[in-house]
Amino acid sequence: MIRPDDLLVARLGDRRVRSPLNLSTTAGDFVPDYTDDDARVLLDVELTAGAAPSPLAFERAGARSRIFFDPKATRAAIVTCGGLCPGLNNVLRSMVLELHHKYGVPDVVGFRYGFEGLSPAGVAPVALTPAVVEDIHKHGGSVLGLSRGKQDVEMMVDTLVRMGINVLFCIGGDGTLRGAHGIAEACARRGPPIAVVGVPKTVDNDVAWVDKTFGFDTAVEIARQAIDGAHSEARGARNGVGIVKLMGRDAGFITASATLASEDVNFCLVPEVPFELDGARGLLAALERRLASRGHAVIAVAEGCAARFNSDDVVRDASGNARYASGGSDVGPLLRDAIAGHFKQRGFPATVKYIDPSYMIRSGPANASDAIFCNELARNAVHAGMAGRTDTLVGRWHRHFTHVPLSVVTGQQKRINPDGALWLSVLESTGQPRLCNTPSMITPALTEPPPAR
Repeated sequence: MIRPDDLLVARLGDRRVRSPLNLSTTAGDFVPDYTDDDARVLLDVELTAGAAPSPLAFERAGARSRIFFDPKATRAAIVTCGGLCPGLNNVLRSMVLELHHKYGVPDVVGFRYGFEGLSPAGVAPVALTPAVVEDIHKHGGSVLGLSRGKQDVEMMVDTLVRMGINVLFCIGGDGTLRGAHGIAEACARRGPPIAVVGVPKTVDNDVAWVDKTFGFDTAVEIARQAIDGAHSEARGARNGVGIVKLMGRDAGFITASATLASEDVNFCLVPEVPFELDGARGLLAALERRLASRGHAVIAVAEGCAARFNSDDVVRDASGNARYASGGSDVGPLLRDAIAGHFKQRGFPATVKYIDPSYMIRSGPANASDAIFCNELARNAVHAGMAGRTDTLVGRWHRHFTHVPLSVVTGQQKRINPDGALWLSVLESTGQPRLCNTPSMITPALTEPPPAR
């Protein structure tokens, strides 16, 4: 259980420097205001009539009237880690422009290829100036490069101290944020006043206590295009089945959201919701009923569903994450072959088409929604770092930007709630039944064959 004290954000010390942003200190005078230190965003905005609101709340992000670092004597650094994600270059660019033009920070460096760049054996860092980042937001990937895997925390802090870094921005997912938390703890033990600020990046949208991570909107948009293609393929063949495998190791947010955006998916499979292939109430039987009724079907499946087929043969990457796209652990070919084999055995003519857009999804540039979101995240991260906030992540909660301690973020991951509104919307959109044979796990209202669509 989270306690109010768990949400207190670490501060490097008293803020004695007047902010150079020249914002208003008077509310309501048509000039953007500084954010008050006491401003909070409630964790839960819903309550029973007459009940007292929960005391749990995040510190609100935003520019402070006084900051910890003297901008002209500050050196900032940025690192991008993990896998590619739409919007990385947008965040980089906005951070550099905010630091240079608004705060007057003269020196910003970028560490190359993730946390490897903080190793003496890594590629040398690069200077990040407005000229360097001028057009990078138009391209996918990261101009700094990325990598996975752990590095020695004390060694990374040694690098920060040796280079005179005052603020480190870590852009990445769960593994990156754990690394940032370790760096912040080491800095606190050793004493150098270095602010460590995380920015949540993952197309999976599975970072806890953040309502959305950047790259997610773009991922859903491209995933919908793949589903549209699968739908056309399925309708163009007799008893056509279109299968689209989407990213999502342990969380099915892309698959569920793309299903809702498309409205042409008949079966949505995510890691959080049990399903079975065989049996009278399994996927294959439901698919057979669907084809007999409508002559085509579309299936969207998250890569993490591979664990339901074979959990013993999973290869892991340098960060310890399961690589479900490898060998016999790729759910797409497994599902394709199982469906094709089932209908062949039944003597039922069917055409199965399989689409895997995974690397297209994560390697492209950000769409308009993500680009705006990236800019806001980046600016708020800069405000947090210059104000001396540390060991914290800048996220968004109830559409307000917040500071969340990294110890809270890294303690758990966000998952689809099978009893929540998102999954209910998926079930209503697809009309799919509960795909399991265990009576205790079946909701009667959801056990009938999918309606004709």
